[in-house]
Amino acid sequence: MKYFSLIVVLILMSCKNETSSKAIEESNQKSLVYKVDPNVEQPETNRVFEVYDYDGLEPLINKEDDKVHVVNFWATWCAPCVKELPYFEAVNETYKDKGVEVLLVSLDFPKDYDTKLTPFLEKKSITSKVVALDDTDQNRWIPAIDENWSGAIPATIIYKGDKRQFYEKSFTQKELETELLKFLSADM
Repeated sequence: MKYFSLIVVLILMSCKNETSSKAIEESNQKSLVYKVDPNVEQPETNRVFEVYDYDGLEPLINKEDDKVHVVNFWATWCAPCVKELPYFEAVNETYKDKGVEVLLVSLDFPKDYDTKLTPFLEKKSITSKVVALDDTDQNRWIPAIDENWSGAIPATIIYKGDKRQFYEKSFTQKELETELLKFLSADM
């Protein structure tokens, strides 16, 4: 009888794990997000955004080309971040043909990607490129982005080539454009 009970428990646990694995697999197939390996060419998808750890994000925030890059760190739970997003969208729309590239780096929690981040992006019709940063080693990536960054958001980097400026603050649209024009005027 003792062995019979043990076998029953093992069978039940096995079924539970199988169901759990199947549920996880189905959930992953429904997800609109995925983690990207920057060293592997990615297939075309209809996903809303890509998810990176810092090693994958680092090349996106340190491009060496002729464009002015505006990188904003934000989250849907951050009211000042949400308030300034339309300004980044306006910069993207107004200046994309003038060599400006906007990247919105979401610091939303992975558990909220499908329930909060994706619906937010769709509702607000965000057209700038959006990626999510999923890296729990903040002690590594925060100072790597800027040695003086406390980790507070919103935070923004504007850079072109060797010229780079970090801002740990909220912007008005006028302030954002004023800072951007400092980088564009060097080209004119």
